[in-house]
Amino acid sequence: MIQVDVSAVIPVFNDRESLERAIPQSLAVLEGITERFELIVAEDGSTDGSAELVREWEERDPRVRLFHSDERLGRGKALNRAFSSARGAIVCYYDVDLATDMRHLPELIDAIRQGADAATGSRLMKGSDVTRTAERDIASRGYNALVRLALKSRLHDHQCGFKAFRKESLMQLLPKIQAEHWFWDTEVLVQAQRAGYTVREFPVRWRPGRGTTVKPRDVWEMGSDIVRLWRRLHVEKS
Repeated sequence: MIQVDVSAVIPVFNDRESLERAIPQSLAVLEGITERFELIVAEDGSTDGSAELVREWEERDPRVRLFHSDERLGRGKALNRAFSSARGAIVCYYDVDLATDMRHLPELIDAIRQGADAATGSRLMKGSDVTRTAERDIASRGYNALVRLALKSRLHDHQCGFKAFRKESLMQLLPKIQAEHWFWDTEVLVQAQRAGYTVREFPVRWRPGRGTTVKPRDVWEMGSDIVRLWRRLHVEKS
């Protein structure tokens, strides 16, 4: 089996249109980072032909791999499954709408190569270039402030879907992570800091995709997840 340096994962649920752009652009950027990579599409119970599109790519490019689920797993479970089977020493993921500018992918991977256990893009650090509504910006800042206060995180932006990990380090964290959906992004960074891992955060250029699958109930649920994780960590600590 050919050695893989980098495994890139794209989680997707019913977003074939974005996937049509994300796959070729991902391959082009990854080719500039390393010759030894794989692109995993963690397709989570889609019904819009997303899986069929990835299968077509698999047939003509062995670097593309489909991880399909007949039933919806949730973002967190889909990522866990993909990362556990990834062959790269460095694993990363980013959103299928490519909201974070892909020019930052080399920087994300280099952060791990230079010794970090985890790296994440940030829409809230000085130097970030972000376009979104005032309502979403206020909600994001409030959410992240609560995470820093309640969960003792030192980071600015926990939910940016643009992260990388040293796979060996991530595998030590996954058994501790219980989030099955959107809160996975936050919990993995909180648990990484608690484990004493080196986490690098850097500003990115970010533009909203054509749509979002985050719904109001997801925001409420993530707030509840902060409370649940605080309780769990508090019990562990005591």
